[in-house]
Amino acid sequence: MIKTSVADAKAKLSEFLDRAVSGERIVICRHNKPIAELRGYDDAPARPRPIGPLPGRPTFEVPSSFFEPLPDDELEAWEGGAPLALSPRPLVAQGGFHVAEGKTASRRDRRPTARRRRS
Repeated sequence: MIKTSVADAKAKLSEFLDRAVSGERIVICRHNKPIAELRGYDDAPARPRPIGPLPGRPTFEVPSSFFEPLPDDELEAWEGGAPLALSPRPLVAQGGFHVAEGKTASRRDRRPTARRRRS
């Protein structure tokens, strides 16, 4: 195990990473108090992951209606035509949307103020 300061760890990070991969542990200290540990990482999976649906869950089947053509009004909405009328009232009236009233000025948009001179 190697103990090192933060400044030394910053200066020699590549060297410490190589040593950590080879199996050494590096403890990084701030004011002689350990704050972090650098060590190698083993990412080998314990067992292969299963392919397919999760065990115990039903499989998903695509309904035959999925392959039927869209109705003309839906197809027009998807292709950039008029939107579908989903609700008789607009969403703003239902409280679904809130549109900002006007633009708030950012620092760049504000007019610079005159500075007073100290006498």
